[in-house]
Amino acid sequence: MADSTMVRALQTEAWRQLQAHQSQLSNSGTRITELFAQDPQRSATLGLTCGNIHVDFSKHLLTTQTLMLLVQLAEAVDLPQAITDLFRGDAVNNTECRPALHMALRGLDVETHPDIKPDVDDALARMQTLVDAVHSGTWRGYSGKIIRDVVNIGIGGSDLGPAMVTRALRANHLDGIRSHFVSNVDPAHLSNCLSQLNPETTLFVVASKSFGTLETMQNAGQARRWLIAAADDQEQVRVNLHKHFIAVSANKQAAVDFGIEASQVFPVWDWVGGRFSLWSAIGLPIAMAVGMPRFRELLAGAELVDQHVATTPLASNVPVLMGLLAVWYRNFWDAGSHAVLPYAQDLELLPGFLQQLEMESLGKSVDRDGEAVAISTGPVIWGSAGTNGQHSFHQLLHQGTGFVPADFIAIASPSVADNLQQHQHLLANCFSQSRALMEGKTSQQAEQELLGAGEDGARAASLAKHKAVPGNRPSTTFLLDNLNAFNLGSLIALYEHKVFVQSVAWNINAFDQWGVEIGKQLSASAFAALNGDEAAAQTLDPSSQALIGLCLRQAGSTT
Repeated sequence: MADSTMVRALQTEAWRQLQAHQSQLSNSGTRITELFAQDPQRSATLGLTCGNIHVDFSKHLLTTQTLMLLVQLAEAVDLPQAITDLFRGDAVNNTECRPALHMALRGLDVETHPDIKPDVDDALARMQTLVDAVHSGTWRGYSGKIIRDVVNIGIGGSDLGPAMVTRALRANHLDGIRSHFVSNVDPAHLSNCLSQLNPETTLFVVASKSFGTLETMQNAGQARRWLIAAADDQEQVRVNLHKHFIAVSANKQAAVDFGIEASQVFPVWDWVGGRFSLWSAIGLPIAMAVGMPRFRELLAGAELVDQHVATTPLASNVPVLMGLLAVWYRNFWDAGSHAVLPYAQDLELLPGFLQQLEMESLGKSVDRDGEAVAISTGPVIWGSAGTNGQHSFHQLLHQGTGFVPADFIAIASPSVADNLQQHQHLLANCFSQSRALMEGKTSQQAEQELLGAGEDGARAASLAKHKAVPGNRPSTTFLLDNLNAFNLGSLIALYEHKVFVQSVAWNINAFDQWGVEIGKQLSASAFAALNGDEAAAQTLDPSSQALIGLCLRQAGSTT
């Protein structure tokens, strides 16, 4: 993935032809429903399978020519070579001079980095030992009581991934351990969590690559104080602090200085980005909740997708098509956002997880060479679990002026026993929403419905304009046979690779996130000003000065 040879998409003949093709589709008023009428086999042709996930691309503004041109674009920007470079362990994260080898955490043998596999295997073995010790009762707290609650303290990739997977697999949670996640520096988050817990039976996992992340260290420090303050013999707790704290970090010394034994610091490596790290020891809370056998199933599901990406032709490669369609809508249809709609309550945290995965990876305005990008990059990712969204933002999806492609995620088998009919209602809503986005409803159809319901002619004609739905709005449907660890691992990996495909098309680095630093840097002077530092206050902008002054006055009035 040598930057000097990188071909920019905008300069390719495929890009020019895609622009002309989009104009033709738009000007002719081509509708997805017409494409089905023209090709009775469309659903079969554009329905692909990856592992246990069926992916239906048929409800897209996608013709045979579209697919051909998108594949030509992928070839023009040398996507196959970029995939090879990624899997080979080249420094695809060029601004930090690092490879991106999260695939190695789930089985990829990287020939150029032979030292990785032993390190990964050792970390998994250590995770196994810890999880077994906690669940067997061998690991006990300072007072000799067994652990009942595990609290993960992290933020960003050290929180969103583990929290999402742990929630998604709650039907598979093992008895005896409750899982909790604390991320926000707002003291209310940790306080509300701790109010439910017994210090003697609580184990904290402090997850921070640097072991210096402000939010995480503030919460970890407060958790340590809570643990000590609650004990009758506080010195006993200090001596046995290691029985209540585990760390996942690349900075072992900082964790040891905090009071965690070196043997209880689990590794995370610089070749693993935070938003790609749930497969590492950052996933300890997942393993605590569901056990190591299921955690390994999660890894295996992702590994299957890795193999699919590495060996499948572009035209039938599921994450490649996901990424190319995202480029198609972002750059040729001006779609500024993308909705993720899991029709499974257990996947309620998935949109938030994908929000970080995509927006932190693709929210870039300069390319790999540091030049301003000439095309739009990452869209806004948003959504929520169905059917809740149908009663809030689906109004905008159906009748709003924006063009918002959507992903529907459905589970064929119910997660709750003896409630098949209610699950079928859920599936019916999912499939009907994607159909409604595609088909819409004409004013004539709406008018006929109103007349059939007894409205008079004038009223029906007037109301029909408000009830009409334009349709022709694209969506992908992902159908999993079950929501289990293996399938969830596959689903997450599909999106990970989709992000990489988009980054190659846009010639941006998907694995750095320099933009998150500026707010952290500026918060230091704001914090000092909030603590009465007049010199720090003078460095702030007038708005911040005024807001901080108001906070100080209001705080003073309540003391």
